[in-house]
Amino acid sequence: MTDSPGHSSPDDGADLDGDEASLRPGPLWRHALWVVGVTLCGVCLAWAAASYRFGPDEFGMPLATEGHVRPYLAAWTATGLAAAAALRAAAARVPLDGPEVIVLVITFMGTRVSLGWRPEPAVVAAMAAAALTAAILWCALALRRDRRRRPVAPGEREAG
Repeated sequence: MTDSPGHSSPDDGADLDGDEASLRPGPLWRHALWVVGVTLCGVCLAWAAASYRFGPDEFGMPLATEGHVRPYLAAWTATGLAAAAALRAAAARVPLDGPEVIVLVITFMGTRVSLGWRPEPAVVAAMAAAALTAAILWCALALRRDRRRRPVAPGEREAG
């Protein structure tokens, strides 16, 4: 049986379900591009969602209020970059489930809430700290799960 060169067979290590929970090694520029791309996608989607309403005004979150949006966009871009960098670093070491979804949700929701209600800087900082804590917790759980899966070599003591 001859396979076409464009398709992968199940025995060549390709994941047929996509790259969910797969190791993401690669050069530094690819990691940096992923971090920036996913973060900007989340922030820009939230900014667009805060600018236009498709349904009646009485439903959903308020639109972006009048005033400067740049401080909020900058804060959530920085938060998204930090969360994405941590998640991508963990994904380069161990298989990690859905790092892009986590970054998109964190940056989208944080930006969208900030643009709709314009909280004080202390509240934005607390929201960003909670978002970064969630991302770091996701990384820690993945690293711990990988450590438990790894077989213990003879002569080594198992931690815990």
